This record gives sequence, structure tokens and C-alpha cells, in this order.
Amino acid sequence: MTDQPATPPTKDDPDEEPLLEIRGLRTYFFTRDGIVQAVDGVDLEVRRGEVLGLVGESGCGKSVTSMSVLRLISEPGRIVEGEVLFKGENLGEKSASEMREIRGDQISMIFQQPNASLNPVYSAGVQISEVFEIHEGLKRKLGVERAVEALRRVGISDPEQRAGAYPHELSGGMAQRVMIAMALASGPELLIADEPTTALDVTIQAQILELMSELQSELGMAIVLITHDLGVVAETADRVAVMYAGQIVEQATTIDLFAEPKHPYTVGLLGSIPVAGARRERLDVIPGQVPNLIEPDSGCRFASRCQARVDNELEICWTKLPDLIEVEPGHTVRCWLHQEVPE
Repeated sequence: MTDQPATPPTKDDPDEEPLLEIRGLRTYFFTRDGIVQAVDGVDLEVRRGEVLGLVGESGCGKSVTSMSVLRLISEPGRIVEGEVLFKGENLGEKSASEMREIRGDQISMIFQQPNASLNPVYSAGVQISEVFEIHEGLKRKLGVERAVEALRRVGISDPEQRAGAYPHELSGGMAQRVMIAMALASGPELLIADEPTTALDVTIQAQILELMSELQSELGMAIVLITHDLGVVAETADRVAVMYAGQIVEQATTIDLFAEPKHPYTVGLLGSIPVAGARRERLDVIPGQVPNLIEPDSGCRFASRCQARVDNELEICWTKLPDLIEVEPGHTVRCWLHQEVPE
């Protein structure tokens, strides 16, 4: 298996078929307290070779969306509606064995908290070698040799020694590099990185992001970068999808989103982050709380926290959910401020 993509990246070609396409995805959790609508009608595309940032505050459904793509949702959760197409094929129609072949080979994922994601009883080299054993049929000895090369690729010094180390012997940054080496071992076409730098200090965060950027350019893979950190998105993503309370509320190129955000929630997020060199008395705060996703109201889920609704006296925000529509080329938003209000 080669590390190079079969075809060159085509992220700049809007007519190219998306690598990943999510259509009307709904993933609910059936609890004793009621049905939690964690992901509720998500539409999303990822193009070949691009970095898509998926942002939003904790609990908005970012991780559940990514786990739904890989069909890793366990009880009491269940995908109740929608399609996930990868290279034009519906992953929902794949058998369990077919999905095991896709995971870790064509689509890989880096999970949060790398030390917790690694098996404590196996060395780093053995865990990486399992990718080659499962997807390429290699024997353990040859797989470990390949694992050493994978560790060298992600910038780990003395990879032969590190291959024999156990998770508890690795720092957070080192464990994250092992996870990246494992995720990229088979040369995937799509990498899903779920908060890959959350538990790391600022210096190590920068190193990990730089490493991912270098490897993305080298391998030509697409990345879905899940994060709540808009600073990370600004530095790494080509496009951004903003998620709130289980729904996508805005999508645009990174440049357009930061220059001219359309949705009041996005405006609030951008106003809440500090800007280097700019003096401000205080950062903006989005008032209120995220709505309960057990039987949420029929209107816009941001309505109770939206100052723009108050300023524009929009009552429809309480009663009817706006569609996600394109307001400018490549820029979509789910907000009554940007579409015609029905009589």
C-alpha cells in the first residue's frame, strides 16, 4: 500500500464529487429522561485534500457527528435518519466487516485524550503494527518494523526505542504523535481529528498542528478538524462549519467566515476570543444556556440567546426553524435574518 493518494487533491474544484457527504443525518440517544436529539439534520461535505473545521461549544454534537460517520454509535444512541456517503458509496449499507475494513484504512480517526485511547497493555509499536496486520496482512515482526518508520515520520526521536514504550511511559504530546502515526499508517484518504490538541500545553499544541499540516500536504488527504478553538481553525482550515445544538448553523471558507460572519452565534463566538495587539475592556459573552436537546422547541435553537432576534423583533424565530440556505457563493447560514420570513 502506498502513502501517496491515488489522485491529486482537488479541493479547489467545486464540481468534483465530495469525498465525504453527509445528508440529513440524525443521531438520537434514547434515554430514560427522553430522546436526546444530539445530531438533528446535519448536511455536510468534505472535499478531497481540504481541511474542514467543525467548530462549536462542548456538547453541540461535533463528536457524535464524527462517530456517526464511522458507525461507532453505541446504545442508547442510534442513527435514525440520513445518509453518509464516502466516495459516493453509502456507508449505512455496508456490513460490519466492510466497515472494519474502511476504518483505519480509508478513514482514520484521532480521538480525544490520546493516553486514554491507547491500550495500556501493548507497546506503541505493537498497537501501530496492528493497522498493517489487519489491513495489509503483515506478520507482527514486519508490522513493528513498519511501525518504527511510522513513528519516525511523525517526528518521534529514537523511534526504535519509543516503539517498545507503553502508554504510561509516554508524555501527552508523545502519545498524540503515536495516535497520529497509527491513524496515518495505512495512508487514509480522510482523517477525522477530534480535539487533537485539547489536553496539551500551548507549545505542544503548536507542534502537533504543524505536524498535521505537513502530513496533510504530503499525503494529500482530507481532514475534518473538530475543535472549539477558533484560533486553531483560523490557522489550519480551508472551510469552516459552525455547529450549535445538534445543527449546522453556518458554513463558509475560513477567510469569509472570519471576515463576515452571518449567524449571530458565529458572531458571538468570534467576539468571545482575544485578538493579539487589540486592547478590550472585556470579551463578549453569549448570554443564556444551550437548549435542552430532549424535545427542543420547534423554532431556531439559538433564539433564546440571540440579541439579533431581540433587536429585529423577529417572533418567527421562536416558532419555525429556518433552513440552511446559501446567501453568497459557498456561504450558507441557518437564520431568519438572511431569508424571507413567510407571511
